[in-house]
Amino acid sequence: MNTFSARPLPAHPLALPNLLTYGRIAAVPVVVGLLYWQNIFDGALWLRWLALAIFIAAGLTDILDGYLARMWGQQSSLGRMLDPIADKLLVASCLLMLAAEETIRGWTLLAAVIILCREILVSGLREFLAELRVGIPVTRLAKWKTLGQLVAIGFLIAGEAGEKILPQTVQIGITLLWLSAILTLYTGWDYMRAGLRYMMD
Repeated sequence: MNTFSARPLPAHPLALPNLLTYGRIAAVPVVVGLLYWQNIFDGALWLRWLALAIFIAAGLTDILDGYLARMWGQQSSLGRMLDPIADKLLVASCLLMLAAEETIRGWTLLAAVIILCREILVSGLREFLAELRVGIPVTRLAKWKTLGQLVAIGFLIAGEAGEKILPQTVQIGITLLWLSAILTLYTGWDYMRAGLRYMMD
């Protein structure tokens, strides 16, 4: 757990890492809209492939924005704030849309609920600790958790279209979603345990 000791870095709103983060946020309504069009309006299956392509591109920006920010010295408070928000928006909106179209249903809804609840919990914990000038560093395991969620959701977005190329595409996505949910529980508890000593004061 690191305490903030330095002044926040100045924001660079139009730096490429931040532009990539903006793009990830902008991709959210596009992916949701394509899934809605394909499933609710009974559109063509190529809409799911387009949704998947945009989702993958958005996921790649999650890797690139941090890497480029560090490599080019363009890290900023704005980027640190927006990056986890963009991740949560992308994951949460896709999970809700996949539940609405019943790609995720039955007991698998519990895995989605676990993921969503953990994200809300950690966000609330971060906000509380920020008032105490205490930061929660993102662990390597948490990064793997995010990657697992993105891969699982990618398979589920492919859905029916993916089944025509790779049988059991949806089942693979559901299995990966459960694995991600288990990892989510662990990392959520890890964050909570790290913050408990500050919350008890």
